[in-house]
Amino acid sequence: MNLVFLGPPGAGKGTNASEAKNHFDIPHISTGDLFRSHIKGGTELGKQVQAILASGDLVPDSVTIAMVEDRFKQDDAKKGFILDGFPRTIAQADALSKMKNLDFVVNFVLDRDQIVARLSGRRMCKSTGRTYHILYNPPKVEGLDDETGEPLIQRDDDKPEAILNRLAVYEAQTAPLIEYYRERKLLLDIDAAPSPLEVLATLIEALKK
Repeated sequence: MNLVFLGPPGAGKGTNASEAKNHFDIPHISTGDLFRSHIKGGTELGKQVQAILASGDLVPDSVTIAMVEDRFKQDDAKKGFILDGFPRTIAQADALSKMKNLDFVVNFVLDRDQIVARLSGRRMCKSTGRTYHILYNPPKVEGLDDETGEPLIQRDDDKPEAILNRLAVYEAQTAPLIEYYRERKLLLDIDAAPSPLEVLATLIEALKK
């Protein structure tokens, strides 16, 4: 099963990828993880990425494509994969089509209000990094960490104005990709509003068809 996962911040794409990879026994390939792995390993590609990021520039398509192509050569990716964070552009999608045939491109759909409610509800303990959600996973005492009793904070990128900005960037980048894959009859829309378990069950059922 060769899959690409698309979805806005807060749609649970990463959570679903983690569960789906276990169900289908295929690797979850995240470009963020690939960048970190190459940088940590000190590879030639990693050195390129580190230099690019240090200068504040975006990693060019050619470097990202080379990393994904390299990852496909590993044994665990021979029977399938879930791609997360790639492709981000039409050029990357064209390059991917030359490397692999896809079975489905799963588009996790969630409306703006729900995205803002999910992301703006996150709270974090600064010293431990432990995270909570005021609706879905609240601390025992409102506003305080369960173990240390420290006041919880809201990260700047979880504030509503930052979330709306991230959404605008995502929509501008991804809208062309959604149309690209819809035209090729590969797109599978999945409602991301229910609980993660329900979304996963819907996804598995839809992929059987």
